[in-house]
Amino acid sequence: MSTPPLLSAEALKVSFPGRRGAAAARAVDGVDLDVGPGEIVALVGESGCGKTTLARSLLGLVPPTSGRVAFGGVPLEYTGGALKAYRRRVQLVLQDPSGSLNPRHTVYDAVAEGLRIHGYAGDEQAAVARALARAGLRPAERFFLRYPHELSGGQRQRVVIAGALVLEPELIVADEPVASLDASVRGEILALLLRLRDELGLSALVVTHDLGLAWNIADRVAVMYLGRIVETGPVEELLTTPRHPYTQALLSVLPESSVEPVVLAGEPPDPSDVPSGCRFHVRCQVLASGRAQQAGVAAACRGRDLPVLGGGPGSRVACHWAAAVAGAGPASDAG
Repeated sequence: MSTPPLLSAEALKVSFPGRRGAAAARAVDGVDLDVGPGEIVALVGESGCGKTTLARSLLGLVPPTSGRVAFGGVPLEYTGGALKAYRRRVQLVLQDPSGSLNPRHTVYDAVAEGLRIHGYAGDEQAAVARALARAGLRPAERFFLRYPHELSGGQRQRVVIAGALVLEPELIVADEPVASLDASVRGEILALLLRLRDELGLSALVVTHDLGLAWNIADRVAVMYLGRIVETGPVEELLTTPRHPYTQALLSVLPESSVEPVVLAGEPPDPSDVPSGCRFHVRCQVLASGRAQQAGVAAACRGRDLPVLGGGPGSRVACHWAAAVAGAGPASDAG
């Protein structure tokens, strides 16, 4: 029997009202996604694809329009007490440490804030020191009275991570955790997240636009486009043999890629006006090149929607062309 997921989303939708009577923006439009115990899942996609809204909904910061979020198999309740208890077990690590840290607070106060909010009854100083040490700031006491402006970018991000660790959560959601750091420090922070997974059994959902980052840290990858997961699978399989044209395009522009870069046409469509059929078809290089026509799925690409992918382990793709090439035929339950 497979291990039940620690965090799961089922048929999750998040819509925002349109302005002046316009259609609602479908930021998250039917997503199933699981994160298992001790697993790192990378959620990848362009800016505006809905991945940050999805992450915030998983954290309970944005209530879903429909669907559900569950932790440890228990549906999340959107009441003050339930959310407070949940956020002790699931913590957020933000992209910009400079914006996450109050410049008037010392490192000690920044890390101790969560303990104070949750009424921690133990030894606060020992808990803060333990969290800083786990985040790689040693000796921890040397950092207690420092202010954010006295730290390097990498040290500030470690303080943010320590603030998440101090409550000893079971899962962290890291939104672009290394985007603001230079390349050398980026590797150190990624190594830290891996070490925390190995030493503490910590699970993580890492939100990123960078498939190269996913290669270095994730066990599994979910690729998101216009509110939906379009491909998911184990990191090595998905990044070496991507099946969705969108995933292929994202991989083609990585510096280490050996294939010709794919330049996608235009910008992603407005989430208040999602195209019929496959939502990627208006930018799809496979459709534009005639390969979808040759496979006999061009009409399906333009006019037939695809099923929501299951969120658990295993490789899945939502693509008429990929299904046809694999021999499953268009609009199969595999994609």
